[in-house]
Amino acid sequence: MTKYITVVGLEVHAELKTKSKAFCSCSTEFGAAPNTHVCPVCLGMPGALPVMNKRVVEFAIRAGLALNCEIKNFNKFDRKNYYYPDLSKNYQISQFDKPICEHGHIDIKVDGAPKTIGITRIHMEEDAGKLVHSGETISTSDSSAVDYNRAGVPLIEIVSEPDMRSAQEARAYMEQLKAILEYTDVCDCKMQEGSLRCDANISIMPEGAKEFGTRAEIKNLNSFRALERAIEYEVERQKEIIEDGGHVVQETRTWDDANGVTLSMRSKEEAHDYRYFPDPDLVPINLDDAWIEEIRQGLPELPAARKARLLAAGVPEDSADLIVANKAMADYFDEGAKATENVKGLANWLLGDVSAYLNSENVEIKDFIITPANLGQLVNLIDKGVLSSKLAKKVFVEMLKENEEPKVLVKKLGLEQVSDAGELEKIVDEAIAANPQSVEDFRAGKKKAIGFLVGQIMKATHGKANPGMVNKMLQEKMK
Repeated sequence: MTKYITVVGLEVHAELKTKSKAFCSCSTEFGAAPNTHVCPVCLGMPGALPVMNKRVVEFAIRAGLALNCEIKNFNKFDRKNYYYPDLSKNYQISQFDKPICEHGHIDIKVDGAPKTIGITRIHMEEDAGKLVHSGETISTSDSSAVDYNRAGVPLIEIVSEPDMRSAQEARAYMEQLKAILEYTDVCDCKMQEGSLRCDANISIMPEGAKEFGTRAEIKNLNSFRALERAIEYEVERQKEIIEDGGHVVQETRTWDDANGVTLSMRSKEEAHDYRYFPDPDLVPINLDDAWIEEIRQGLPELPAARKARLLAAGVPEDSADLIVANKAMADYFDEGAKATENVKGLANWLLGDVSAYLNSENVEIKDFIITPANLGQLVNLIDKGVLSSKLAKKVFVEMLKENEEPKVLVKKLGLEQVSDAGELEKIVDEAIAANPQSVEDFRAGKKKAIGFLVGQIMKATHGKANPGMVNKMLQEKMK
């Protein structure tokens, strides 16, 4: 059997978090009634002239700097000409040969192996409208309606080099890219709303080959899971074609998530098919070095730097990766760390009970009822021996119901852990006297017998005895 190498390059579209569109003053707010955020400019009416939104340029520079790109002082807009129902003026304002950013990279890690993925370019463009299909997908629909609210919303398109060699690498790249865009606050990255989506260019080639195979482009993948599944399916589809003696056709395909397959849409266009030419209504952009440097100095702490800080503070690497991947969670963690020195314990709670609750209730961390300071305080109560881990979970459940400090709830519910040596010694002596067989078993070398005695003591104290002290006392008394 011939072994094949997977080759993946991604074109990622990120909607910028501006309040108005790229070339007009229409709102970019998501979820409005169809065709209510439109005007002659974004609809391309005759005689309507676009005016550049400076904020779009600023956000593009910010993203480019965070992605290690060269910022081009001179760049311009072009018209990308094609016909599609969601493009009312039959051309898209984009950038062709003079994009704003070039030659960047992202560092990823898959299965512990680091790798650098090149970024060819980042260019600014306007979004098209949205087709609302009558069926679940375009291929199963009898008709489609058009909502032009999204037409003219500013985008940056981030084009990677074809450096990824697996679906897992592509996902790692997308996750890292998403985190960087969130940290720089240029995009809200809500993939379910389409504000971050990607097209995957996928091909395969035999091991040892020097040239890439014919690629297929899978359009508008809007989740990490869809990206992985689409790449894995497409690789197998292309292998079957080649093994059967056929040839892969260069084409644009769509992903049918329900059935887990890619479907043909149209032949793949080349650049010359779009008949690019400079937009005559928009002057070229000449960027000042001082402004670029001002934006550079205003960049926030990025994911890699934040991870390094968490590692230095004592957070395990796996935990740091998960926390840093979500800016809102990383912000929550930083606030919680102000209330406790046990950052490892805080991370365990955040990635354990807190994340389980957020996932089960479909709640975002920014809307979480328990404040970071209160979660840090809960960790402190465990460290001080006021609460056992088991009792802390009870307090956590109560904190979800009442927005109270954990120390207040502990007193209200009478859940203070029994750590008084004199009181515990009396209870331990009673357990030993009541269970002579367990004591005998322990002294005979059956170390598990101590677990039964601990259980009896916890039962007698309604789970409030300090388990560490109980274990120590039992072992000393049963020597």
